[in-house]
Amino acid sequence: MAQHQSGAGSHGHDDSHGSVKSYVIGFILSIVLTIIPLGVVMNHMLSRTSTLVVILATAVLQFLVQLFFFMHIRESNGPRWNVMTLIFGVVILLTIVGGSVWIMEYNMVAH
Repeated sequence: MAQHQSGAGSHGHDDSHGSVKSYVIGFILSIVLTIIPLGVVMNHMLSRTSTLVVILATAVLQFLVQLFFFMHIRESNGPRWNVMTLIFGVVILLTIVGGSVWIMEYNMVAH
């Protein structure tokens, strides 16, 4: 029983957990990045295209805030396999979505 220790008390000082300050900053940024597109949409502040750009931009920023402040992607001392896997997944996603949009836009058979 003494060999199996689990729980909050068994973590060493070398673990890459964020500080309270890091979590609070991430939380505040997340709230701000949620309120901005909500305000734009609810108040009809911009045109449809501009609203979509604001929503997409804040979504990307929200994603980065989640990665850096809550998932601690920058604090790893070892190999960056998680980052490389994430980048590969994003490249595949952009290729599939971009290719699909390109095919739908420039398909001459449908016109």
